[in-house]
This record gives sequence, structure tokens and C-alpha cells, in this order.
Amino acid sequence: MTDIEKLIDGVIAREGGYVDHPADRGGPTRFGITEAVARAGGYAGAIRHLPRSMAETLYRTRYWRTPGIDRVARRAPVLAAELFDGGVNMGPAVVIGFLQRALNALNRGGADYPEVARDGLIGAGTLAALDAFLRQRGAGSEAVLVKAVQALRGERYISLAEQRPANEAFLYGWLAHRVGVRT
Repeated sequence: MTDIEKLIDGVIAREGGYVDHPADRGGPTRFGITEAVARAGGYAGAIRHLPRSMAETLYRTRYWRTPGIDRVARRAPVLAAELFDGGVNMGPAVVIGFLQRALNALNRGGADYPEVARDGLIGAGTLAALDAFLRQRGAGSEAVLVKAVQALRGERYISLAEQRPANEAFLYGWLAHRVGVRT
């Protein structure tokens, strides 16, 4: 199983401490946590003073357990690491949607398993499809699925930069540090 503490440490190391980039629509962050996420998690203080322990709790609950990535980790830990990092950066529903798209595209027209709803939720259908994919495709299948999710993440980052030129300030870092998480 993926060590969530190691993944959280990696995200915090990439995100840094307090950051207030003028081009970031999410506003100021600390340890990668936006003020909106901190408030939703019950934090009432200034974002620049958010304790690391609170950030770790938010990562563990909001980006690991609540979206069900912990359940993916039991089956495919490298994939779970990719989903966790993607969820932190673009929202769990977006990256889970990428997983669902990839599973649907890789099911050989429904011969291996039924299509899953592209609802951005890790439910019984998505887990059943993941189990069937891993079983049907065997050794190396997790790596292929990870590559598919990474490709979709990369395309989204480029699209975001094309749609909003201010996002070009982040594109290099997104591609260099967010696509292809090291576990």
C-alpha cells in the first residue's frame, strides 16, 4: 500500500510554505492548501499561519480518504499516488474522471468489463473496472493506466495555459513536477 505520509511530504515539499503568486486564481496558499480549502476544513486563522499538521490532515482526508483514493491504493499504489497528486493540484473529481476515461478507453469495447460512469467518484463500478483491468491485462497494466492518466493531466495543463495566458507562469512547473509523480 502507498504510504500516504510519504506522499503528503512530497506534495508539501513541491508546494513549499506560504505562496501568494499574483497569477494564481486560487489565491494565497500554505503547504499547497488554499484559504478556501483551509476554511472548509475548519481553519479560521490567516492562511500564512496554517499549521503543517492541519495541512497534513486536510491532505489525508480531503484528497486521500474522502475521494476513495485509499481504496485504489490497495489495488494499484502507483496509480493511487498519481491520483492523489493530481487531485491536490486539479481537484480529485477531475483526476478521477481521467481514470474513468482511461478505463473506458481500455476496456476493448466492453469485452473486458462494462463502461464506468464518468462521474469523478471512486465507487463500486470504478473499482470493479479497475480490478477487471488489472486482472485482464496482467503485469505492467498499472503502469499503462498511470501513463494514460499522466497523458490526460499533461493535456489539461497545456489546455489551461492556452485558455488563460497567465497560467503559462505555472505550465513548466506543472509538467516538470506534477506529471509523473515519484513515489
